[in-house]
Amino acid sequence: MCLFLSQNSQPAIRGDDITVKSYKVESRITSRFCHTTVKSSVVNSGPNAQSIGFNVQIPKRAFITNFTMNVNGIMFVGSVKEKTVARNLYAQARARGKAAGLVRYGTDMETFKTEVHVPPGSKIEFELHYQEMMQRKLGFYEHSLYLQPGRLVPQFQVDVYIYEPNGIASVETPNTLGEHFSGMAKLTSSKDKAHVVFKPSLQQQRKCENCTTSAIDGIFTVKYDVLRDSNAGELHVSDGHFVHFFAPANLSPLPKNIVFVIDVSGSMWGVKMKQTVEAMQTILDDLTLDDYFSIVDFNHNVRCWSEELVPGSTIQVAEAKKYIQNIKPNGGTNINEALMRAVQMLVKASNQGMIDPRSVSMIMLVSDGDPTVGEIKLSAIQKNVKKVMREEFSLFSLGIGFDVDYDFLERIAMENRGVAQRIYTSHDASDQIRRFYSQVSSPLLRKITVQFPEDSVSDVTQNHFDKYFSGSELVVAGKVLPSEASAVPDDCVITLSVANDRLDLSLQTEADYLELDAALAQQQHAFTGFARQMWAYITVNQLLAERSLAPTAGKKRKITQRILTLAVEHQFVTPLTALLVESEEAKERLLADSPRDPKQGCCAGSGMVGPRQRTPVQMVHMENDPHFIIHLPKNNMDVCFNIDSEPGHILNLVSDPGAGVVVNGQLVGSKRVEEKEKVNTYFGTISVFYQPDGIRVSVTTDRIDLTDGRNNHSFTWGATADITQDRVKVSIVKDSKVMVTVDDKITVMVLLHRVWKKHPTHVDFLGLYIPNNNQYSSQAHGLIGQFGQEPEVRVFNLHQGADPLKKEATMEVKGNKLVVTRGWQKDYRRDKKRGSDVFCWFIHNSGKGFIDGHYANYIVPRLDSFLPLPL
Repeated sequence: MCLFLSQNSQPAIRGDDITVKSYKVESRITSRFCHTTVKSSVVNSGPNAQSIGFNVQIPKRAFITNFTMNVNGIMFVGSVKEKTVARNLYAQARARGKAAGLVRYGTDMETFKTEVHVPPGSKIEFELHYQEMMQRKLGFYEHSLYLQPGRLVPQFQVDVYIYEPNGIASVETPNTLGEHFSGMAKLTSSKDKAHVVFKPSLQQQRKCENCTTSAIDGIFTVKYDVLRDSNAGELHVSDGHFVHFFAPANLSPLPKNIVFVIDVSGSMWGVKMKQTVEAMQTILDDLTLDDYFSIVDFNHNVRCWSEELVPGSTIQVAEAKKYIQNIKPNGGTNINEALMRAVQMLVKASNQGMIDPRSVSMIMLVSDGDPTVGEIKLSAIQKNVKKVMREEFSLFSLGIGFDVDYDFLERIAMENRGVAQRIYTSHDASDQIRRFYSQVSSPLLRKITVQFPEDSVSDVTQNHFDKYFSGSELVVAGKVLPSEASAVPDDCVITLSVANDRLDLSLQTEADYLELDAALAQQQHAFTGFARQMWAYITVNQLLAERSLAPTAGKKRKITQRILTLAVEHQFVTPLTALLVESEEAKERLLADSPRDPKQGCCAGSGMVGPRQRTPVQMVHMENDPHFIIHLPKNNMDVCFNIDSEPGHILNLVSDPGAGVVVNGQLVGSKRVEEKEKVNTYFGTISVFYQPDGIRVSVTTDRIDLTDGRNNHSFTWGATADITQDRVKVSIVKDSKVMVTVDDKITVMVLLHRVWKKHPTHVDFLGLYIPNNNQYSSQAHGLIGQFGQEPEVRVFNLHQGADPLKKEATMEVKGNKLVVTRGWQKDYRRDKKRGSDVFCWFIHNSGKGFIDGHYANYIVPRLDSFLPLPL
């Protein structure tokens, strides 16, 4: 069995010949805190044992609190423990050969995955629980559920129950699943309760009247807001805890001074820059005459549109929009110098009295990569920025794409009174940027402090806030002291202050006070433990943020211990805790754990009981003549062969004139030691050419070039980048790999292998991996492309070979009978240094008899040459 968290979106239920009896989601939102339960019942209705998967996509800010699984009457129940304790119990289970798995954390959106291998006729019931606090943005709380059942489900139902004691002002269910389900979400509501149910019938789930596939694939959304009678907020008390909500309205926005710091390095070229420019056009139009602004754009150099802040007049905004429109991305990334220049601009304006002392000053950084020029040490940049940032300045960070060091952007923002947000490089990236700006563009208050009588409460969460923005909400929670639990004072002091020499506003008033234990007991669908869990949720998140900024190892250890204690007590799966899933009497255990190095990805090192999975069709390059590994899924076998060619030769790997795609690889030779020694060959260049758009991506061990016939854009291995031109997407992971996707149908992964530069024979080389789910046309061919149509293969006459450690056999394929040897090759995708062994039947003589024709037929004259047919 296997559990893990990743970023990849997959159907909720995975498996062949299975029957999904039910899939039900229930969310209970009480006073802005949500407990979600996802349940599914599945039967292996096929004739064979198989692996059945259960996937749930959850928000990054949610904490998993439990997972249970009933497999043929055997119950697996989860409990959160300190990581060391859980790992020890897990190791004991592994030592006894019992089931084990891992949970892996992604970066923003996570997919909880579990997989169980069961015999035919088995019944499995999955149940996942997670909790999160609703965050108010732009005047609404938004609850999102990610629905992707992957098949038709007889009992499919989503229920969202909302209970807000002060009253519900509005609730709506925007049609985020598409027109197919327009009007199917049913809403009933009263003064303080609402219920949304989404229960499409089997017929309504179908993509079309006679389709057997489900149209449910997307986000189901519920938006709501609450009634507010007092600007002092609401005070909710339950189970010995309190939560105070503060969202004053009818306040005039404060003027703002903003410096936009925009990354225009080479990695921003293409769709990223286009979407950033589109967003900036709208953002600049939002500025008023009371606002002051400027623009700093940077690559290896730093430029200022205006050396001084200027008012947001129509003329200045128009000039700034022209400047933004003409930016051409290229070069490296000098984040440190750009931020220093932005801070200097705000300091100068403040010192010269150019800006309103009531105003709010901020920097908005937009970047997609790590620094490559100037100061490149992240900790040094963080220290430099903190040193020069004044207390009244804030830094907001936008990280574009998945490969940006988002943790760094988040740390540098939090440390300077701001927040960070990841922008996904999808079609609506410009809308994401605009939406983020809208959340911070209307500051209403500064320096807010929420105070309570000291003799009444303890363990209060953060109660000092730098700014309050229109449409948001400030939340403070804590414990009610036992002696006061029966009579909590209903007066809390709210201090609102504007830090300037002309105005100091202090407001003392009573919040709306509600003691909710009795009311909650009467609610059928309320989450009765909301106050206790919300206090713990806020506290753990604040401690995790403090831990990332801890100045010393000792301070970090103390914070870590506090997180562990709270997470175990309140059953939160965090990066510092683990979920141990045990069967009855602890006979079998699974470990839900987070990775030591999140940059390794979601799946490295995960254990699984059942058949091993791999990319079905792949080519793996090793340390001499190119090694090919072809997986044949229908025959359930791997076949390997080498190509004994010469340096300089270009081998055609995939040639698909129907799709207009060709993949070629050029060989380089090893360093020659002696004249008579054979020169080993390696792939030194991999080229992907897309003929319809005239675009070629050429990957070498030194750089990655993107050419469209007129312009050539070059990128180094030293920086992570995402580039999109027309229908070709290129994703570069720093010093690791390149993913090239053509027309969302064909994907090629190129892996970089570095060797010791002083090695007497070895040179840097490239490995190539091509998945079998590529959508080739019927004309596809090439050393790898020809196996898109899997041949019939029969292996028989197994006998002892010349090497006593390797068996031999006869393979019948394509009308040929070949002598094959049982051996193994290396797959370097997960472990670039050591690789993992892939056992295969080895074809001798450069694949003769297994590939069509002779390998020399696959040598082509140029990197963009298609394979001439017939062979």
